[in-house]
Amino acid sequence: MVLRLFVAIFAAGTALSARPAPERRTLDVDGLRAPVEIAVDPWGIAHIYARNEHDVFFAQGYNAARDRLFQLEIWRRRATGTIAEILGERELDRDIGARLLRYRGDLGSELNHYHPRGQQIIEAFTAGINAYIDEVRQDDSRLPMELRLLGIRPEPWTPEIVVSRHQGLFSNLTQELTVARAVRAIGADKVKELYYFHPGDPVLEPDPALDLTLLDANVLRFYRAHRSDIAFEPEDLATTTVGLARRRVGPTFVSGAPQTQDPASSVPADGIGSNNWVLSGRRTEHGAPIMANDPHRALQAPSLRYLVHLVAPGWNVIGGGEPALPGVSIGHNAHGAWGLTVFGIDMEDLYVYETRASNPNEYRYRGAWESMRVERETIRVKGAQPVDVTLKFTRHGPVLHEDETNHKAYALRAGWLEKGGAPYLASLRMNQATSWEEFRDACSYSRTPAENMVWADLRGTIGWQAVGIAPVRQHWSGLVPVPGDGRYEWDGYLPIKALPSMVDPDEGYITTANHNLVPDGYRHRNAVGWSWADPYRANRIHEVLASGKRFSMADMMALQHDELSIPARQLVWLLSRVEVSDPSLRRVIDDLSRWDFVLDRDSVEAAIYVSWERQLSENVRALMVPAEARALIKTISMTRVVQWLTAPDARFGADPVAGRDDLLRSSLREALADLTKRLGEDRSAWRYGQERFKHVLIKHPLGQAVPEARRAELDVGPNPRGGYGLTVNSTSGENNQASGASFRIIIDTANWDHSVGTNAPGQSGNPDSPHYRDLFELWVRGQYFPLLYSRERVLGAATKMETLRPTPGRVR
Repeated sequence: MVLRLFVAIFAAGTALSARPAPERRTLDVDGLRAPVEIAVDPWGIAHIYARNEHDVFFAQGYNAARDRLFQLEIWRRRATGTIAEILGERELDRDIGARLLRYRGDLGSELNHYHPRGQQIIEAFTAGINAYIDEVRQDDSRLPMELRLLGIRPEPWTPEIVVSRHQGLFSNLTQELTVARAVRAIGADKVKELYYFHPGDPVLEPDPALDLTLLDANVLRFYRAHRSDIAFEPEDLATTTVGLARRRVGPTFVSGAPQTQDPASSVPADGIGSNNWVLSGRRTEHGAPIMANDPHRALQAPSLRYLVHLVAPGWNVIGGGEPALPGVSIGHNAHGAWGLTVFGIDMEDLYVYETRASNPNEYRYRGAWESMRVERETIRVKGAQPVDVTLKFTRHGPVLHEDETNHKAYALRAGWLEKGGAPYLASLRMNQATSWEEFRDACSYSRTPAENMVWADLRGTIGWQAVGIAPVRQHWSGLVPVPGDGRYEWDGYLPIKALPSMVDPDEGYITTANHNLVPDGYRHRNAVGWSWADPYRANRIHEVLASGKRFSMADMMALQHDELSIPARQLVWLLSRVEVSDPSLRRVIDDLSRWDFVLDRDSVEAAIYVSWERQLSENVRALMVPAEARALIKTISMTRVVQWLTAPDARFGADPVAGRDDLLRSSLREALADLTKRLGEDRSAWRYGQERFKHVLIKHPLGQAVPEARRAELDVGPNPRGGYGLTVNSTSGENNQASGASFRIIIDTANWDHSVGTNAPGQSGNPDSPHYRDLFELWVRGQYFPLLYSRERVLGAATKMETLRPTPGRVR
């Protein structure tokens, strides 16, 4: 693994020393105020040098559109609720959800929340996107492959699209519905035992006024549709016209057949992802702080993340963000570096109202009938007539579902629908921070997602500040729906600086990995969440960083790719003490006992262990979860599994230890039988990382819609992988890695040019571009590219130099 990690550093230096002279060109671009230089390095990163603030963000938008136009067009349609316009009636629910959950406050105040000149910055960014869209619309040959396949052309952007909330990592509405239904099925105490709620003992008993029998999956139909991934089908590549009568629908509308599948979900067994840490100079070889971050999200092609370097008066920032957003979410400027992971604030509640039998647009609030606000919109639908929809809103938020038979309405109250709720945009303030104090001030504007923000700077300071919009609930946990009759009102929002924080700890490091970081005795428990990731990734990072050694950048690369499984170390120890009469089974257990617990892609023991852990977890779930709740509680936290197996009780049988041991044995036999069936009789061929077991194939959204030959141009992989969802190198719990850190960054404050990164599969979203998949092999091998910062190093490495100049006579 170590050799695989560091070959890239030598290879990158060799490639740069032998590179040809950069390609040079000049382009006239409408909307610029002065010329802009763009230097593109060998890894596809654009380093943008502008003479003023407007032009640097204009050029960022223009360049992002060149690289990611298909991705931006789908983003725009998801934000505006216009997917059905290109994919037909099956996407009507998504579009209704998008329109219900759109920000409706004052736009100017919203834009300027993220930066004192937020409106000008975001308008410049969208103008840059539109400048490139205008060029493409004048020459269809420049359309990306995906838009040509779909037969559509990109449409203009507005600032409202940038501040859309559709891509946000929010919680916990889906969990609320699931928990309430589980409480109805098996009772509050049993649900608390099965979920890993902590710290403390949250109240799960619902208000007596709620009728839990009325809660079903349809309550969140539009919410789920709005937030789900888009699945393209072969028929989407052809245009059809079906003459259907115009229809009028409201939030109770269900397109097609009634929903029969219950999409209830539970807390994922492998957590919600992402690691970061900062080391003070006392813990590094060279005596200066280091910041490392690997945010975990769904893997996709094109990549979710997009790296850029922005240089203009007052700006010199480099790092990663999303192509649809101005600025840099994770990176560094000339003074400090910052990173993020999810901090589990619960910023959503489901309110249930009694509606008036004679007028369903009225709901009871504090003893009186109150009118909903009603809006009407028309949705264009491919292959059908336009659909008129009715959108309704209570004082708390959008009405997601109406049950006119039982006179109930269900609305979402969401902190992210308040001003400042657009994800990541407050990073614009962070991009200009020069100290910990300025960075923390900038964090006070960061309302979504709820994050652990870490900082390391040239002064030697390291710090952590939890951020996010945290509703103050005075007397309920937020884990189950509540009546909307006025008895469950939020008491404002907790000031962000009142959330947990830390600066320059004695340990010399800070790490966050979505685990519980709420201090003992914290006074605002109901303002933050109760659901956290299993602590295994965090514990492994602590194990390494607490070793007492001084760390190098190479050590940080190795730690980001660490694949030691702490659950394996715990569970194999239990298994090794089980009495086994079968010699072949005993040999397997002995091999596991001698194993180093590293889920290396070439390891046979890793394949056996992961198969056993999966089977064991499912058998424990079947034992612990009553039958009436199994359709709701589909996964169990590994922390809970280990706790129950370590200290078995009567649920394992009259002799709990014997029952536990029998479950350990039988699960191993079942896992071995499954491996034999899937991988063959030759146990030496049971390598963990292979296409029939742990691998990565990043699928393009159009991959399943196009013929197989074309699919190979869009999908990336497959390649073998190691790790899983509970290792620091988090590669998800699926055989095909579904999520993880496609983007990584390690920032060296001793020398910004020594910083490194990854971004799989590549910087470009255009499958015809050399930068579409060129970073994938580096990423698979655990290698990094240099993240160059100084102008001298950037220009010395550039493979392409562009000058964007204002179109003569059209300077704005």
